[in-house]
Amino acid sequence: MAASSLSSLLLPPLRLGCNGKAFSTHHQGITGIKAQWSKLETKASRDSETSKTLNLVNRRMAVGLICGVSGLFTGSMGVRGAGLPPEEKPRLCDVSCEKKLENVPMVTTESGLQYKDIKVGEGPNPPVGFQVAANYVAMVPNGQIFDSSLEKGQLYIFRVGSGQVIKGLDEGILTMKAGGKRRLYIPGPLAFPKGLTSAPGRPRVAPSSPVVFDVSLEYIPGLEADEE
Repeated sequence: MAASSLSSLLLPPLRLGCNGKAFSTHHQGITGIKAQWSKLETKASRDSETSKTLNLVNRRMAVGLICGVSGLFTGSMGVRGAGLPPEEKPRLCDVSCEKKLENVPMVTTESGLQYKDIKVGEGPNPPVGFQVAANYVAMVPNGQIFDSSLEKGQLYIFRVGSGQVIKGLDEGILTMKAGGKRRLYIPGPLAFPKGLTSAPGRPRVAPSSPVVFDVSLEYIPGLEADEE
């Protein structure tokens, strides 16, 4: 059997035209095979490129997902960190003291100073001009601390009634007894006329704004020595 007859059995005759002329069945078969092969190569090439592109996209998506998830956890940790309560600072009046203080009567002086005695001392009152050794915790009305001798770890010593401290503190300590503890509600005119600037972890005190002082009169240097 001729080669042309064999090819005609394997490949059905194709009626392809080019400029109005027909190819022979043999040429049609060869051309068809080449065309089919070319299509397969093109498809394979496209599939390969598509596969590479998909792999690249998948890798990028995977990296993005990992970064996104890690960012989510990092962000949530940051939120938790930001939501942590501020470090607890030492106070002269703890939670139980605050509850007891609710039932203590308020005393108001002619100057507008108000106070509540947390504990009445048993020692002498400090004379004007005498040094006193005291602890204090200074707060804005919402309870935020802006100054404290407890944080500094040392007693505050000054001459009472001599203008070395704000007017409200001077007046409040003058009527205390040594060993006593008191909360002073100091109105703006008796507080800080120029105010106090804020600092890390400490609130700003506006000029002539009310403040609250918890004060403990520890002792009166010199006066107690004379009594002994």
